[in-house]
Amino acid sequence: MGRTAKSDKHNILMLAPTMFFADYGCHVRILEEAVVLRKLGHRVTIVTYPNGRDIWNIDVRRSWGVPFNYRIEVGSSRHKIYLDILLALKAFFFALKNKPDIIHGHLHEGGIIGWAISKLTGAPLVFDFQGSLTGEMLDHQFLSADSRFLRPMRWLERKIDHMAKAVLTSSQHGAKLLTTEFGVPAGRVHPTPDCVNPDAFNPEQFSDDDRRAEKSRLHLPADKKILVYVGLLTEYQGVGLMLEALQKLSTRRDDFHLLLMGFPAVAHYQARAQSLGVSENVTFTGKVPYEQLARYLAVGDIAIAPKLSNTEGNGKILNYASMALPTVAFKTPVSQEYLGNYGIYARKRTALALADAIESALNLTDIERARRGNALRQRILTHFTWEQVGEQIESIYDAVLNGHPKPAIVAKSTSLLR
Repeated sequence: MGRTAKSDKHNILMLAPTMFFADYGCHVRILEEAVVLRKLGHRVTIVTYPNGRDIWNIDVRRSWGVPFNYRIEVGSSRHKIYLDILLALKAFFFALKNKPDIIHGHLHEGGIIGWAISKLTGAPLVFDFQGSLTGEMLDHQFLSADSRFLRPMRWLERKIDHMAKAVLTSSQHGAKLLTTEFGVPAGRVHPTPDCVNPDAFNPEQFSDDDRRAEKSRLHLPADKKILVYVGLLTEYQGVGLMLEALQKLSTRRDDFHLLLMGFPAVAHYQARAQSLGVSENVTFTGKVPYEQLARYLAVGDIAIAPKLSNTEGNGKILNYASMALPTVAFKTPVSQEYLGNYGIYARKRTALALADAIESALNLTDIERARRGNALRQRILTHFTWEQVGEQIESIYDAVLNGHPKPAIVAKSTSLLR
C-alpha cells in the first residue's frame, strides 16, 4: 500500500559508484544529501566502492575489493567496470535483506544498478544526475570526440536517464540538458541544486587573529592579497589556464598569492608553475579534508573557479560564496546560475581573459569586495542551503512512493541570474 502521510520516514538505499568519501565535488553532494535526509528522520545507507574514508558516522557499506591496485579517485576508468559489478552484487544482497523504500542512485552507474534493484524489489528509483556521462568522459579524455564508442555510450546514457521515476539534477542547467538533449519528460526532472551548509562555511566564525594565524601556518605572505582555489587539479577544471593567467598577471603586478588546494596531479602542476615562472606566487596544499576547508578559505580575499565543463556542477563556487568571497569564473551556465550578477566573469575562456578578470577583482576596494561578498552570502542563504533541498527531495520521495508520475515540485527560484 502506498504511503499517504508526508511525515512517513523512509529506508533509503543510496548507491555511490565512487571512492566515497574523497573530499571533492560529487562526494560532497552525496554526503550532504545523506546528512540532511538523516536529520529529517530517514534511514540512509550508502553502498559504495571499497576505498574511501568514513565520515560523520554515515552508514556506509563497502563492496568487496580485489587483490590488486584499483584505486580510482577521479573520473572515468576501465577499473570501474568490475568495481561496479562488485558494487551491484553488494547492493543486491543488502536490498534483499533490508527492503529499501527508495533506491537513490548517484551518477549514471548508480542509476543503472538502481534500476535493476528497483525491478527486483519494487522500490522506486530516484536518479541523481550530476552531469552528462559522455560529457565527463570527454572532459577527462577517456573518450575522444571521434571515438567509435562515443555513439553507443551516448545511447546508453540516454537509456539510463529515462529509467527513473524522478531525476534530481545538481543545477537548472542540468535539468535543461536532460529535457532538451536527452528527451526526459519535464515532469520527471527536478532541479535540486548543489548547496552548502552556511553555518559551517561562515566567515564570521573566524576572527582577524584566526586568519593571521592560519596564513602564518600555511606560510602565506602577510602583505599580499590571497587568491584561493579548491578542487581537482585537472585541465578541464581550468587549473592550467589559471596558472597561465597568473603568469600574465605577474608581469603587471606583484600583490597577489594563490593558495591552490586540491589533488591528484600536485607534482605535475608544481612543475607547470615552475616552468611558467610563478612558483613563488603559488602555495600547493594537496588534498584538504572537507571538514577543514572553511578555515583554509577564511584566509582568502578572492576565489577563482575556472572550470571549463559545460555539463558538470561546480559546487566549490557555493563554498566560496558562503564564505563571502568575491569569485572569478568563466561564464558557464552553472557559474552564472550560482553567482548571478555578482560573479566576476572572464570575457573569454582564455588565460588572458582570466588574468583580466582576476585583476578586476584585485582592483576592488575593501568596501567593494565586502559588499560583493556579502551579496553572494545572502544569495546562498536565500537559494542554496541543504535544508531547502532536503525538504524538496523528501517531497519527491513521497510523490514517487504514492505513484504520482508528475509530482508538483517547483525548484527554489526559476531565475537565479539576478
